[in-house]
Amino acid sequence: MQRKIMFVMVPLVAVVLAGCTTVTRIGDFTIVSSKNIDLTRGADFKRGTSRVKGEDMVVYNGFTVPGTPNMKTAIDRAIECVPGAVALLDGVISSKVVAYPFWSRSGYVVEGTPLVDLGLLSNSVPTPAVFQPAR
Repeated sequence: MQRKIMFVMVPLVAVVLAGCTTVTRIGDFTIVSSKNIDLTRGADFKRGTSRVKGEDMVVYNGFTVPGTPNMKTAIDRAIECVPGAVALLDGVISSKVVAYPFWSRSGYVVEGTPLVDLGLLSNSVPTPAVFQPAR
């Protein structure tokens, strides 16, 4: 009897725990921003040293109706990772879905190298975690 239960339970647990993740690349962009950029001060802009990532994900569990994922929120979260950043260079926008039998997550993922406006950076109050632009 014990063996029959294990014979049924092991595949059932494997199916329940198995999930599927799908990432679909929406586009590659030279510059991505959801903020107003004063391009006349382009000489004050510096490229960041590492890539940043922002995402806006929504969980669906079958019982509630969540909000809708927003691409602008994902872009804003990526830009706001770095103080003084106004845009992302070499940006990649992707749609991501993680599905399990009883719940799933979907939304947008944005990655890119921050473009830092040194004028904004000098106006901000310094904190221990202030971004040091590449020279």
